[in-house]
Amino acid sequence: MRTLAGATLSLGSLGLLRLFGVPWSWSLAASLGVYLGTGGWHYFYIVLRTAKRDLKGLYVLLRVKLALRRHLRAGSTIPSIFSETARAHPDEPALIYEATGEVWTFAQLEHRSNAVGQWALAWGLAPGEVAAIFMESHPLMVALWLGLAKVGVEAALINFNLRRDALLHCVSVCGARVFIFGAELADAVEEVSDSLSKAMVRFCTGDISPGRLAALGAEPLDVLLASASHVHPPRTHHKGFNDRLFYIYTSGTTGLPKAAIVVHSRYYRIAAFGYHAFGMRPDDIVYDCLPLYHSAGNIMGVGQCLVNGLTVVIKKKFSASRFWDDCVKYNCTVVQYIGEICRYLLSQPSREVERQHRVRLAVGNGLRPSVWEAFTQRFNIKQVGEFYGATECNCSIANMDGKVGACGFNSRILPNVYPIRLVKVNEETMELIRDRSGLCVSCRPGEPGLLVGRINQQDPLRRFDGYANESANTKKIAYNVFKKGDSAYLSGDVLEMDELGYMYFKDRSGDTFRWRGENVSTTEVEGTLSTILGQTDVAVYGVPVPGVEGKAGMAAIADGDGRFDQERFYREILKVLPPYARPVFLRISPQVDTTGTFKIQKTRLQKEGFDPRHSSDRIFFLAARAGGYKTLDEELYSAIIGGKVPL
Repeated sequence: MRTLAGATLSLGSLGLLRLFGVPWSWSLAASLGVYLGTGGWHYFYIVLRTAKRDLKGLYVLLRVKLALRRHLRAGSTIPSIFSETARAHPDEPALIYEATGEVWTFAQLEHRSNAVGQWALAWGLAPGEVAAIFMESHPLMVALWLGLAKVGVEAALINFNLRRDALLHCVSVCGARVFIFGAELADAVEEVSDSLSKAMVRFCTGDISPGRLAALGAEPLDVLLASASHVHPPRTHHKGFNDRLFYIYTSGTTGLPKAAIVVHSRYYRIAAFGYHAFGMRPDDIVYDCLPLYHSAGNIMGVGQCLVNGLTVVIKKKFSASRFWDDCVKYNCTVVQYIGEICRYLLSQPSREVERQHRVRLAVGNGLRPSVWEAFTQRFNIKQVGEFYGATECNCSIANMDGKVGACGFNSRILPNVYPIRLVKVNEETMELIRDRSGLCVSCRPGEPGLLVGRINQQDPLRRFDGYANESANTKKIAYNVFKKGDSAYLSGDVLEMDELGYMYFKDRSGDTFRWRGENVSTTEVEGTLSTILGQTDVAVYGVPVPGVEGKAGMAAIADGDGRFDQERFYREILKVLPPYARPVFLRISPQVDTTGTFKIQKTRLQKEGFDPRHSSDRIFFLAARAGGYKTLDEELYSAIIGGKVPL
């Protein structure tokens, strides 16, 4: 035994620390720091309150760590892992498409993904090349990226809400040679058809007329796949567990969406961590109503099918009125959510069916404390598996014991087992605050700070794979954070930790805000609106609305000549912006404040929000049901603040 100031660690614990690559001296020092910093005996209070939680967390980390190590040594990939899963229970349902009731067994998903791989080889796609996939959620989307991965081709999963410039950007930034799209998005493809690279081969899946297909210059993918062999394609590549699987686009602070790299080990880590952290079972049926271009829907959701052998029900589009009917119909035991989904469900009239389901676990993120308790009580949900994480981050955390409001935790007893920290930043500039030695300053319990995670490229749990565009990586990495010479991933999010190590999401830093479960890039929306308005100065920012998750988008528009036409503006944004990116509030000003270097200043605008009493500027509110923007007066403002007007 080694004892330090009353903090005792067994030799077995030290062995676990070595397994996780953590020098035992660091954790002993950290434990001593907690012991002294909490006033001595209060340390034992923390131990008693958190030991059970921390042991469970350590167990989950250990299971995932050992599995990752095993697959890394074996040279596994997600397709090879799924093939083992399919062989274990070939005739059981893997994916169910709710829109049609179509059931894909594990064997069928294996065969159809094999056909995709055979087709890709026959077409001449080579390992390392990229195929962009632009379609609504459907089991075929899973078969496409899975089959492409079997022959080493990387898929780029594109948000089906994107249009025009944003769509073109996402197709081009990943260097796609092939563009696969669903017939349901033919109109969006037609808008950019002439601007797509002539060398890019196009394929369409779904019902579409031969004439329309020819006009779009596309080949009928369904016909080609139907004639392809269902035999597993030959292994023509040397990709391993830490090589690229596909790209998922994420809104960042640099404007247009960034293509985040997802390697095979990251996909496995997220799916396996969710399974073990939240106590999923082999006979669970998951209701996945989140889009498959998202990591939540495609990895945390579909990953339970591919990696862990669970049945997943794919919903084409979330419906609050049909949610519980679907869960009852398909005997779902696990549901996925984002914070807004739970609020939408609570806003529905009470129905008997909402108490007839078998759902025991809800997994997701962004659930506010007040909504949390109302949601679990009304719908009789026994467990909420709240987590925090981004597609590309190495500092994901999870709430494993149902602490209301917490998005996860980090042990206060052994904080270095999972090396993440909240560090102090300048609230105005979001720059890291450093001490005299040049290292970052850790936050005390109760102090908000930026979440960071130490990078170790040799450890699948702590590696940072970044983005397709190398220049985007520099803003997400800081050096000399925990110690001299190290590097850490910057999450861009401000969290707060209590004395027991529970963490609570506070805000999203930088030029993004979260609305309707999506990250909205202010820079991207500003560029789009400015183009619509003839290069007018536009400032876009998020404003909080009482009782509503996230921040609503607000645009301050310079209108020096007083010619702003809100009706025309509304018609134009419907064409170019997805619903979650359309400004909920408009502020029409003679001019928008800028710095000497022409950077738009938003601090004052954000503080004033959408309260018409704070400004003489005209303010409008997006009344989507009425089909446009309407003037925001004090009466309407009070109704919005009071929760009487739906957003």
